[in-house]
Formats: sequence, structure tokens, C-alpha cells
Amino acid sequence: MTTPPTSAPARLPDPYRPEPAVLAQALQSLHGRLDWPRAVQEAAPWVQAVRDTPAPFWAMESLLREYPISSAEGLALMRLAEALLRVPDAETAIALTADQLGRADFDAQAAEGPHRLLASLSASAIALSKKLLPEAEREGGLLKRLGAQTVVAATVRAIQLLGRQFVLGRSIGEAMQAAQSQRRAQPNLRFSYDMLGEGARTEADAQRYLAAYAQAIERIGGARGVGGPQAADGISIKLSALFPRYEEAQRERVFAELVPRVVTLLDAAARADMNLTIDAEESDRLELSLDVFETLAAHVAATQPGWRGFGLAVQAYQTRALDVIEAVAAIAQRHALRFMVRLVKGAYWDGEIKRAQELGLPGYPVFTHKHHTDISYLACAAALLGHAERIYPQFATHNAGTIAAILQMAGERLAGYEFQRLHGMGEGVYREVMAARPALPVRVYAPVGEHRDLLAYLVRRLLENGANSSFVHQLADPAVDVDVLLASPLQPAPTSGQPLPAELYGTRRNSRGLDLACPAHRAPLFEALATTDVAPVPLATSADIGAAMQRLEQSFPRWDATPLPERAVVLERAADALEAQLAGFCALLVREAHKTWGDAVSEVREAVDFCRYYAQQAREKLAAQPLPGPTGEHNELRLAGRGVFVCISPWNFPLAIFTGQVVAALVAGNTVAAKPAEQTPAVAARMVALLHAAGVPADVLVLLNGPGETVGAALVADARCAGVCFTGSTAVARRINQTLAAKDGPIVPLIAETGGINAMLVDSTALPEQVVDAVVQSAFRSAGQRCSALRLLLVHEGVADAVIEMIRGALAELRVGDPAELATDVGPVIDDEAHAALGAQVERLRREARFIGATPVTAAPPRAIAPVAFELARIDELRQEIFGPVLHVLRWRGDPEAVIAQVNALGYGLTLGLQTRIDGRALRLAQAARVGNVYVNRNMIGAVVGVQPFGGEGLSGTGPKAGGPHYLYRFCAERTLTVNTAAAGGNAELLAGLSTH
Repeated sequence: MTTPPTSAPARLPDPYRPEPAVLAQALQSLHGRLDWPRAVQEAAPWVQAVRDTPAPFWAMESLLREYPISSAEGLALMRLAEALLRVPDAETAIALTADQLGRADFDAQAAEGPHRLLASLSASAIALSKKLLPEAEREGGLLKRLGAQTVVAATVRAIQLLGRQFVLGRSIGEAMQAAQSQRRAQPNLRFSYDMLGEGARTEADAQRYLAAYAQAIERIGGARGVGGPQAADGISIKLSALFPRYEEAQRERVFAELVPRVVTLLDAAARADMNLTIDAEESDRLELSLDVFETLAAHVAATQPGWRGFGLAVQAYQTRALDVIEAVAAIAQRHALRFMVRLVKGAYWDGEIKRAQELGLPGYPVFTHKHHTDISYLACAAALLGHAERIYPQFATHNAGTIAAILQMAGERLAGYEFQRLHGMGEGVYREVMAARPALPVRVYAPVGEHRDLLAYLVRRLLENGANSSFVHQLADPAVDVDVLLASPLQPAPTSGQPLPAELYGTRRNSRGLDLACPAHRAPLFEALATTDVAPVPLATSADIGAAMQRLEQSFPRWDATPLPERAVVLERAADALEAQLAGFCALLVREAHKTWGDAVSEVREAVDFCRYYAQQAREKLAAQPLPGPTGEHNELRLAGRGVFVCISPWNFPLAIFTGQVVAALVAGNTVAAKPAEQTPAVAARMVALLHAAGVPADVLVLLNGPGETVGAALVADARCAGVCFTGSTAVARRINQTLAAKDGPIVPLIAETGGINAMLVDSTALPEQVVDAVVQSAFRSAGQRCSALRLLLVHEGVADAVIEMIRGALAELRVGDPAELATDVGPVIDDEAHAALGAQVERLRREARFIGATPVTAAPPRAIAPVAFELARIDELRQEIFGPVLHVLRWRGDPEAVIAQVNALGYGLTLGLQTRIDGRALRLAQAARVGNVYVNRNMIGAVVGVQPFGGEGLSGTGPKAGGPHYLYRFCAERTLTVNTAAAGGNAELLAGLSTH
């Protein structure tokens, strides 16, 4: 088995091609092969029969009818189902149940429908249960609490019963027994077992899933009868469950660690002559998945060339789906194999859309209309049927029209392919299909797992099939006419179903980003790195400072008089130029600031966003505003620059924060003395040169490099300084404030953004995997050198052991190394002084706190600090902010608002994370927190300009928030002009309006 190189050329076209072009190709492939009206003719009786004999009340179709997820009731039940079973403590379980059931009106449900009696009874039971639940978390009373506990117990039982409708068994043995029972009624059924669970976060997770897969293969293989893989039960495996770092950046580890694990499963499946399908993952893993698949195919060809059970799933909603099928067919041809290929619509659509928007990608890797996915599915089905020699197609769909269309394209051929449905779904449709075509093989995709593991799966199925556009949803709704339900999907929409990422913010263009999983996107970065050197930047002398401040003061009236639209256009030109030079700036950030590539791209984008956002805000907010008043008088509010603004920026965001400060001051009409951090002056110098080239005069913006103690102090103390914008430590902000207060002359404003002891509170309703993802990103990304980084993790005692263990395992999976390498997660800290200070703090914590775990460091660069976590006994043990990859963990119990009060008492107020499924609790805690930025159920870093204005309070800053609608005002002087328009003889305007008598 050969190991592919650490970076492989792309097999597939760009994932962000324009949607219309991809659809045109798909439609062309269907030309002459599909008569849709004829497909409707066959499908319509199936639909009508399903409606005439509806599914049981507990079936997915019926649930979606009674409680659609577009309703408050359906959403409440879905969210309750997702979280309740994992809550270990009664107090939180009661709070969660009350919170979700209290958000909906179940009394009004179930007026109509085939199950109106059962639905009415269930709605009445839920409504009655609400009366037994407390209306607030701390509402007491013995009877109330006893009643609440009874309701929660009943709700837990109901969710467990609901889960049984969609999970075949809690163990592989139980699932196989259930499958055998179903086969007694429908002998043609085959099953593909899927062991439920989240993707692995730790090596322990991966080993547990590996053992579960191996055991399942042994059980399935031991019970199989005659016939090849196509006629027997099989298994589906998820590569991200077998390796916690299954991603493009860790390609080398994927082939060294993951592939051998999969080989053991392949060999076992081949010996049993059963089907093993690799499930589909997100689009950013698609190229990697194909490379892994071909490596495994080569192994199969070398060791079990006669085995025909190996396969994979293809997602039709991906714009590259047809290309994937061709690539898989080519792999089969190269290795003389025949694969089983499951065609699915796709399960991560919302996540794919959000990722593309967040990263500012050129387009979407998935179709943006449901019927566009339907077109792709049909084209892929035709392609699979056309590769019959090398591919055994497996069509996973619940759509009656799609089934009829595939049967039509297959012609008289009833062998050589199969259909698939999810356990608990589509039974009515396939009941009718199999009655009409008894010989048609159908396989059931059958989830296996404990109740806790089924929750995320169940919610995903509800989201997919509960959408208003879903066939399953509409099938259960008799108000949707059969002709509408089976309308032809073959008419592409003229526009995208979602705004393109560039258009996300309307008139303000979103900054363009890169997908580092795409070789073509990252190639310019490595090319730029090869030619990037960090040029020295001269230190400013005291004479330089005096001359610069004199020049800036003299040029201020001219710049302030420059029309506001012209100043805004300069910022927009700078944004366009910076975006065009993204690769070069990223390379410089990697070289000088030791940024990883992902952080570098994000920082350039943030700087671009600052330029465009402040240009837009200036046009909207800084223009003269007429004010109301009495007749004969004109009143106007005008905003003007203050003078020379001193902007002092930090090394941790040497481009984004530097640019944001400078361009905000400039567009408001000020001249700027820009003092960058002494560790990163080259980035600042390059940005100043760009701004000059974009139209900022050289005597309006001057860069003054040097230590804060000398250059920064001199600039702040200068009599010509009319304002200071500072980002850095609280201690330095205090010194600046004292210096400004001690000066004679005008009172000078200070805008200060400082750090914080940022906390995240986790209650027992939170999903541990999501918590750990958020913790790792928030605490350790950028080597913990962000003002917003997580410092204090507060975990409810009921889930603390599991969460802490998962954090320990996740720490072990991080890679500390050279930031120029794509595989590096954590680079070095900024300089020797920071390294020494962090080292001393870590050693102190090793003596005083309980060590949880750390990232192993082998061949690390100089100044590397291993990400590390410690457990504390009390919040007040955290005496100061540790500005690095160091996490403190504390267990809590009781009232979460009391915990937030302790966090408030620390005095800082920059960021706070909340992980809870209790919506009311999240809102109450956010209200109680004296914190600038609160993030619920996500990470707590990476504030986006104009979306999450950033800045704190208390010891964390003065405000206003950077990237927010109030920021520019602080750079301005406000002036009101009042003119008596009636001074010259009277109010002519008023008199002109009088009627003639």
C-alpha cells in the first residue's frame, strides 16, 4: 500500500464554480434520458396510496405533520429531544423541559389530520405537563417540584420511545434481531448498519469507534447467508469517527494513522464478503476522502481483488457530485474493481452554507436550491447507471418522483442496482413501490446506538426532512396537491437561493477569503512565502516624533476639509488593494508575527472589512444632519475631525487592529501618528505604504516605530495629540490615561481596548463535543494570544469529568510547530520575554493547581509553549490574565447566575461564552454578565466587523466597540450650527405658504 504525498494535486474541479454552469452540465447529461411526465404517472398512485393509508403516529412523516419544525411547538420538541437525555441532574433537566415546553402553545395543536385523536391527546398531555413545570428556574414548592420531576421522567421516556422509531437497536445484536423481524414481512430487505456517534475528538473516541465497527463486522459477517455483498447486510463507517484530525491540513497523519485502521476493517469485511461503505463527509474533506479511498482500493486490489463489497457515499447536493462519480469510476477502472456507491442528497447543507459565508469564499460547494440538488441527483443516477460495469448503484431517496425517474432511466433492468431508505422513514412510499415492483431490492440504512448517541442523528433527520421544501414533509400534508408535490425539478432557478458570500452584507462587500483545503487556493500563499523577507523598519527618534507631529498638525485642516465621500473612497481603494495583495500580507504575517495560515487569512480579511465598514459608516453617520426646530430657523449637526490622533496597536493583530484604528481616525477627518508594536513593525509599514498608494497623503499618516516606553509615551505626552486610540494591556492603558489627564490644554479622549480574564460557562445540557470544539478554538488558537481568548472554563459538576477528559484528549491531538506549515495548529509565542513569562506562569500552576493535560511537543520552533490546562478549586485563584495557551478549569454547582456574579467580580468584561440548551438561561446570564461580547453555543473568538462589534468594559476597555456603529463618533468633534433664516425682514418661507384671501 503506497502512501500519497503530503500534498496531492486536485482530482476535482474548483468547488466554488458558478451554480448555473454546473446545472447546465447536469441537465445536458439528462437530455433524452428522462421523461418526467411519465415518471409522475408512475409515482402519483404511490403518493395517493400513502396518503390514503398514512404512516403510524410515531413515524417521521406523522410527527412532522403534527409538529412541523417551522412551528414553535416542533422546534421546542426537537430541541428537547436533542438535549434532555444527556442531562445528568434533575434540576437542570426540569429547567430545560420548562424552558422548551414553555415556548410553545400545544393546546392549539392537532385540530386536523389522520391522527387527530392521538395528536390531540399528546398535545393535551404536553399542555397539562406545562402546568406542573416551574415558570422560572428557581421557582420552588414541593408539589411543584414533584410534579416537575414526574413530567421530566415522562418526557425522557417519550423521547426514548421516539428514538426507537429511528434507531434500529441499541447494540448491533439488538439491531440484527430487529432487522430479521422486518425481513419476515419483506424478504427483499437488506440492511446497512451505521454505528451512531459524533466524530472523534480524541484518540480514545477513535479507538472506541474502531472497536465498535470491528465487532459489528464480526457479528454481521457471522450471521450472513448466501449471496455476495449486494444481497447481504453491510456496514457504513465514518472516517472522522476513526481519527480525530481527519482534515486536509493533517494529510500526513491521516495516511499514517487513519488508513491502517480502515485497512483492518476492510480486511475483515472482505473476509466476510460483506459490504463496507465509507460515509460522506463535508466538502472540505472531499479531495482527501478520494485520495484515502484510492489508497484503500489499491490495497483491496492487491489483497482481495475478487471482493465487490467496498464502496462509498456520494452527496448529490455538492456541485462536484458528477465529477466525484467519474473519479470513482476511474479508480475502479485503474484497479479492476467494482464498487458499491450510495447516492444520497447530503446531510450537512446548512453547515456548508455557513462555512462558505464565514470564510468569504467565491461561492458555495453545494446547490442553493433544493430542486437544483434534485437535478444533480438525477444526473448522478444516470451517470451511475452508465458505469454499471464498475459501479453497483445504491439510490438512497424517499422521493417518489425520483424513484420513478430512476426506474425509467434503468429501463427493463431490475438487477444491478438497489434503492435505500432510512430506518423509520419512507416506509409508506417503499411499501407501494415494492408492491408494484416485488423484485426490486431495497436496503435500509439502519442506525445503531444508545439513546444518548442518537440525539444528534435524530435532530439532523428532523431538520433535513422537516423543512417546508422536503418531500417527506409535503407528502404528509394533504394540502399540497399531488401535481405540486411531483412537479418537475428540471427548471433551474435564475438566481442563487442564498446571497453569495461576497454579497452577505448587502451594499458593503464581504472580504474575500480562501479555502485552505483547496490546493489551488493555498498555492499563492506558499509562493508568496518563498519570496517574503521581513525588512527592518527604522526606529523613530525624538526629533522624528516632533517633526512628524508638527507636520500632522499642519496638514490636519486640509485633510479635515477633504470632502467626506473622498475620504471614504480612499478607504475602499485601500480595501481593494489589500484584498488583491492577500497572499503577500499573509506571508508577512507568518514570517513576522508567527501567525498560522488560517489566522493570517482571517486577519487580512478583517483589515479589509474595517476599511469597507468604516467607509460605509462614515457616509451614513458622519455627514451633516439637519435637525428639527421652529419655523424660521435651520439647525444642523456637523461632525469634524479632532486633530492629530495617536494610534497605538498591539503585536497580536498587527494588521487588523492597526488598520482598524488608523482608517477610523482618517475617515473621521483626523491626521494619524501610527505607532505599531515594536515586535511587528514590518506589517504596519507595508500597510501604511498601501494606504499612501490608495490616496492618503504622506503628511496625513506617519508611521513611528519604536518601544512603547519611549516612542508611544512621547506621542501621548505631545501637546499636539488630540486623541489616543490604544489596544494593549490594562496597565499601559492606565498609564496613558494618567498621562492625558496630567496634560495642560484640551481634555483628550482615549479609546482603549484591553484584555480580560474571559470565561465560558458550560451547563449539563450542552453537547460535550461542541463544548470541546469551542474550548480548543477559543483557548488555544493563535497560541492563546488573543484579547478574546478563553482563560477560565466553568463546567457543571455533573458533566465535568467527561468534558475534562475530552479536553485532555483533544490537547493531545494538537500540533505545535512552524506556523509556515499547514499542519501546525499552534505556533510560537511572540518573543523571548513572553516565552519566559508564560513558562514561569505554567511552572507556578504545576505547583499550585491540578494538571489536566498538555499538547506533546517534539520538534517545535523556538519560543513554543505547549497548550496546557489546569483545574482550579476557586475562581479567585485566577489572579491575572495569562496571555498564552493556558486554560484554567473550574467545576460549579447550584445557581449559574451566582457563578456569573463571581466572574463579574474579577473586574474584567471583554468576552464570555455560554454553552447551554436552555434558551431562557442563556438570555438571563447574558443580561447578568457585565461583558462586552457574549457568545452562546459557539467559540468566543473571531469577532466579525459589523456583525459582532468588539470591545469590553470595566478593566477591559472604554468603548466604543471597534467594528460597530458607534465607533467613529469617538474620533469626531460634534458641532451644531443654528441659522435664523428669518433675520432679513421676516420668514419668507412661512409667508409664502399662506393662502390668499
